[in-house]
Formats: sequence, structure tokens, C-alpha cells
Amino acid sequence: TWIEVNAQRFSNSLLVSSHLGATPSEWKVGQFTDLCASDFEVLTTLGAELVIFGSGKRLRFPQPVWLKSLIERGIGVETMDTPAACRTYNILASEGRKVVAALIIEF
Repeated sequence: TWIEVNAQRFSNSLLVSSHLGATPSEWKVGQFTDLCASDFEVLTTLGAELVIFGSGKRLRFPQPVWLKSLIERGIGVETMDTPAACRTYNILASEGRKVVAALIIEF
């Protein structure tokens, strides 16, 4: 399983930002079951107005406490499976939105 961004393939979870340059960065999350609040806290530093969270191969919702830091800063969060998150990110980025995709890539 992999995601291709700008002709480069990624097989580990990653962060993609529409406004911080084209280079994705590693998101140190292995699986959905490994998530914790600090994994979402790092997303508050990326200047996004919206975070698209790709939960892996299937739709799974993060615990509300994990999202507290984003909500307190007025950053929206949408959750979907990773393939849907990639499609949604591409649409929003093409509209010029400040969006970050936080994508779990599972094997």
C-alpha cells in the first residue's frame, strides 16, 4: 500500500499540506490503534484551516479528546478512510484552501 505525491511514493503515514510546500512529511503514526492526542496536537502547528484525517483502509473516528487541541484553535477536522481523504484533499487544495491531510497508510 502506498500513496503517490508529486511522482514520489510513500508507504508510511504522512502529512501533506497545501500551503507549506509540496513535500509531504512523515507522520509518526503506524496504525489507527497507536493514535493519541499528541499525534493530533502536532497538526495545530501547520497553519491549516482544515485537517482531513485519513483513518486507514476503513473509516474509524478519533476519540474526541484527541481532537481537543485542534477544536480549541478553530481548526476543522473531517474524518474519512484514507483513499477518500486523498481525493478530498486534492479538491480542497485545488480550490486554494489551507488544508492538511493526515493520512494513515496501513498494510
